[in-house]
Amino acid sequence: MHIDQKILDKVNIWLTPTFDNQTQEEIKEMMTSSPSELEDSFYKNLEFGTGGMRGIMGVGTNRINKYTLGKNTQGLSDYLKKSFPNENLKVVIAYDCRHNSNTLAKVVADVFSANGIHVYLFSDLRPTPELSFALKHLNCHAGIVLTASHNPPEYNGYKVYWQDGGQLVPPQDGEIIQLIESLQYSDIKFEANESLIKYIDKEIDEAFVNSTIENASFNTPQSAKDNLKIVYTSLHGTSIKSVPDVLAKAGYKNVNIVAEQEAPDGNFPTVKSPNPEEPEALAMATTLAEKTNADIVVGTDPDSDRVGVAVRNLEGEMVLLNGNQTMVVMTAFLLEKWKQADKITGKQFIGSTIVSTPMMLELASAYDVECKVGLTGFKWIAKFIKDFPNQQFIGGGEESFGYMVGDAVRDKDAVSAILLVCEIAAIAKANGSSIYQELLNLYVDYGFYKEHLISLTKKGIAGLEEINQMMIDLRENPMKEINGERVVMIEDYQNSTAKNMFTGEIETLHLPKSNVLIYYLEDGSKICARPSGTEPKIKFYFSVNETLDSIDNFKKVEQEIDTKIKNIIASMQLN
Repeated sequence: MHIDQKILDKVNIWLTPTFDNQTQEEIKEMMTSSPSELEDSFYKNLEFGTGGMRGIMGVGTNRINKYTLGKNTQGLSDYLKKSFPNENLKVVIAYDCRHNSNTLAKVVADVFSANGIHVYLFSDLRPTPELSFALKHLNCHAGIVLTASHNPPEYNGYKVYWQDGGQLVPPQDGEIIQLIESLQYSDIKFEANESLIKYIDKEIDEAFVNSTIENASFNTPQSAKDNLKIVYTSLHGTSIKSVPDVLAKAGYKNVNIVAEQEAPDGNFPTVKSPNPEEPEALAMATTLAEKTNADIVVGTDPDSDRVGVAVRNLEGEMVLLNGNQTMVVMTAFLLEKWKQADKITGKQFIGSTIVSTPMMLELASAYDVECKVGLTGFKWIAKFIKDFPNQQFIGGGEESFGYMVGDAVRDKDAVSAILLVCEIAAIAKANGSSIYQELLNLYVDYGFYKEHLISLTKKGIAGLEEINQMMIDLRENPMKEINGERVVMIEDYQNSTAKNMFTGEIETLHLPKSNVLIYYLEDGSKICARPSGTEPKIKFYFSVNETLDSIDNFKKVEQEIDTKIKNIIASMQLN
């Protein structure tokens, strides 16, 4: 096959003595035996997306390896020195259960230390939310976690956190990327200064557990906790380091752990995908729930920022809630608790994202708090906390199974979310209700909102071109009608415009630019299209709503909503 000269130029750089012999040998092997793999490994540089940088492990500029991460870390080191001149710089590093995470974390620590920066390195794998907590707890300037979240086993990744405990946001991200791209691989300082690397573990663990309990528990009677039957799975990931301790210390004794998924394992051998968004990922946990007659199932992704929740419906069957449903249940509970404590003064806010359920806006309005809506990714919710220091953050979430309680952690946090959802379940059960019943009550009070997500995977160069073309078509040839409903508004976050399709009037959107399009239909339905920032996918998010006058009509209205979603998808020719 013919390989573009620009790609070959990159390959030749990696065949110089700057790179170790093993790397060079692997490249030579690919040149003869797998030119298509060589092309895929070098056709672009890995980029920062919505959740940092993720990619397949291997050699090349489009892969996660010691050189791509070393270059990132060198650029970040230079940027820290420039941003905080004459300060005693400190960073903290954590890593998850993935293959090579521990060795890559040590490479990152080595580069920081070689640049004279003090490093706190966790001695073993830890949840991502603990990294965010530790950054603030230790007064560090930045933090790194080595993780690829819920991606397949061949992936790893690199998330960067800033002084406030949140992930990088503009303008820092762009400035750092520019600095990284200006570096040569020969600029990377790999020779560690071991005296600047300090290993951390139990002391931070204890502080994190105590902080979680302080933030996410609400004086629930011990009898209610004793009466709640919980099944928990870590899906072979890092939450096993924190969740059992948090639940035990908070007083939950009736916890069954899925033993087959308890040990951290980067192969994720019992699941097709270690993503609690996928019902199959929690299949072993729901089976155990049936055996133990559990009330609730909770499961986390490998780095423990996402949480999946399954509860019993009105017929007693275990059903997996989606991220929007858990978000509104948790937010409504927090708002009610704040109201009961007379803590709502008009200076509070909740957080959400443009692709999440509009029901969050209804909740905010009912409790007289603001709902700040940001771009996809929890870094934007964390940025709200930093940007509005005179307002109190109550809680917030996004549709992709992420939630954050309070501001001790500045990223989605499955550890505190699990404790919070167990508190809600315990109190509801003690009152003769359930989480499912509480969700239906919310639908009656605020409207029945239901969301659906379709992800289309498009791999490689051709896949990237196909995704780009789909977004171009949606922009340049916008649909005027979907499923018989007129399109009333199109928001284009790349161009920062909101166009009224009836009047032609254009308003300016005041969020950072992002490759996202949102169509609003005349009946209140909402359709969002965006390429994933971390995977070779384009995602379509659907939100429809109807009035629900009583729980008795729930199934009938749900059937109508499900039919509407199917018809919208069919009319867009996505199925």
